[in-house]
Amino acid sequence: MPTARRIVVEAHGGPEVLSLVSVDVPPPAAGEVTVRHSAIGFNFIDTYQRSGSYPLDLPSGLGFEAAGRVEAVGDSVIGIKVGDRVAYMNAGVGAYSELRNVPAAKLVVLPDNVSDEAAASLLFKGMTAQYLVRKTHAVQPGDLLLVHSAAGGVGQILTRWATALGATVIGTTSSPHKRDQALAAGAVAVIDTNDENWPEAFVKAAGGRKARVVYDAVGKDTLLKSLDCAAPFGLVVIYGAASGRAPAIDPELLNKKGCLFLTRPSVFPHNADPETFRANAADLFDAIGKGHVTVDIGARFPLEQVADAHRAAEARSVTGAIVITP
Repeated sequence: MPTARRIVVEAHGGPEVLSLVSVDVPPPAAGEVTVRHSAIGFNFIDTYQRSGSYPLDLPSGLGFEAAGRVEAVGDSVIGIKVGDRVAYMNAGVGAYSELRNVPAAKLVVLPDNVSDEAAASLLFKGMTAQYLVRKTHAVQPGDLLLVHSAAGGVGQILTRWATALGATVIGTTSSPHKRDQALAAGAVAVIDTNDENWPEAFVKAAGGRKARVVYDAVGKDTLLKSLDCAAPFGLVVIYGAASGRAPAIDPELLNKKGCLFLTRPSVFPHNADPETFRANAADLFDAIGKGHVTVDIGARFPLEQVADAHRAAEARSVTGAIVITP
């Protein structure tokens, strides 16, 4: 039975609670395959789960997405074979590992034009952007969008993809040194949310207009002011909580702000069954092939230094995606 190093969380807390251990990996059960990871994706939700903001049943693994090669195939698996390059983003926590058994239904076979590292850093974030521009709101040419954290992992992908679809994107950052990254992703202007009057700065940058859609991954620190940036009958999308959970909203406030729509979607319900997941992944891979979505890797950390990856992410010191190498 092979052994593998993996990260285990035994108590919620800071990055110091992340422990590197060795575990036995049994043969894959029926419907499973064994994947040897070559690249592991980091997502900010990992810090929420580690800290207890999104509680886990402890002890627990951590991490949602990875890419690698199939080393063994269990009974009843169809369409995946030993040697295939695969990736996943919703097989339960535990991607922070060298080797892992994964349900075959949670895997997508990678096309030649998508590298393992690109898949590990793009799948979760890219599938998030996919439902945001295709499902939550089908972005159209001429749409004016406000994208918070436009220099972040999802923010850059969302900005690039929406721009490729013909939308005009104005981004925000809380770190002025990240402005150039947001502009490079396609934003026509970038607003600093450290300025308490940033909604007025947004409207000025937009030539007096307000946004058809506001994409807010920040949450607590931005939501109430995000409402002020949406056009009448516009949509405010809360899809993250980088600053903490968004405050509760009195529905009457949405009426007063312009009969707004407010939603809190997430990536997993949009990819709950294998057929839908693989169709959405094909859409993402098509966007990658067209150059609408590209990977911007800001930092790489070996598995044994994953605590440093969490510290860097929480300090907002990395622009773009973080990749963990087994």
